Amino acid sequence: GSSLEPEERPMDPPAVPEEEAEEEEGAVPLSAEPGPVGCQLFGYVGIEAVLDQMKIKTMKTGFEFNIMVVGQSGLGKSTMVNTLFKSKVSRKSSQPGQEERIPKTVQLQSITHVIEEKGVKMKLTVTDTPGFGDQINNENCWDPIIKYINEQYERYLREEILITRKRKIPDTRVHGCVYFVPPTGHWLRPLDLEFMRRLSKIVNVVPVIAKADTLTLEERAEFKQRIQEDLKTHAISVYPQEDFDQDPEDRALNDRIREKIPFAVVGADQEHQVNGKRVLGRKTKWGIIEVENPAHCEFPLLRDLLIRSHLQDLKDITHNVHYESYRVRRLNESNRPG
Repeated sequence: GSSLEPEERPMDPPAVPEEEAEEEEGAVPLSAEPGPVGCQLFGYVGIEAVLDQMKIKTMKTGFEFNIMVVGQSGLGKSTMVNTLFKSKVSRKSSQPGQEERIPKTVQLQSITHVIEEKGVKMKLTVTDTPGFGDQINNENCWDPIIKYINEQYERYLREEILITRKRKIPDTRVHGCVYFVPPTGHWLRPLDLEFMRRLSKIVNVVPVIAKADTLTLEERAEFKQRIQEDLKTHAISVYPQEDFDQDPEDRALNDRIREKIPFAVVGADQEHQVNGKRVLGRKTKWGIIEVENPAHCEFPLLRDLLIRSHLQDLKDITHNVHYESYRVRRLNESNRPG
């Protein structure tokens, strides 16, 4: 006689000896351990086609990249941006013929362009900071910059928490801030240290030595070493940050980059003839300084860092670290009683 009433069974399954479990045919284990990472396939599946799909989708939709340049007037910020992207994308290029006046306070101006190369479209936004560090009293001159960066985080957050939000949220967050250090050849000024200390907590800061052709090679090496010591002494973490290295390969690559930071750069948006080739450079009495020649300056290292090797990493750290910390802080404030 079978009974329709369910039998009372203990919650935990009875323990089965290992020998009996091995001998029992057709038994399904309760927990299966993961297999090896590199599982051998018997034939072609087509998993690698995912990369082609991602490439095609990116080429159709394009992507956004937002960069900010900060420094005193006359350090070549606009020229450097034009040199980076080999096009007229700076504030001065977009407003030709207007008289350049130093504002009394820091005024942020953003210019947006769509750049296309080999079918890949990039919506580039360049934010300039005229008036930074140009006054006699530069107290709290970084406040407008911090406010602007946080406003872009706030704009993204408001779009993200909507019930019916856009499929692709417009990204105006600053992915990288290039800080131009004056080529004094001595040490970082208190203004430079305070700016990088405050801004490195909310954005990726990349310091560069502006107009490095005004320094000799010995002065350049000594100045760079003093800047590295100042950054370490004041616990200022500039990009690429050591805390965010994910694997040994990334750490090895970033260690080589950190040894070179700050990059000693020279910007030029005019071409000259050198040995039958057209090169970007600055013409002097003694010859032509080629900005893309590693023997002349470290502009190629800066370009590779910002565009060719770490552009996506800059966006990922902005989203996963800086924006995430801002989002957590804002949500905690909104949930706080009173």
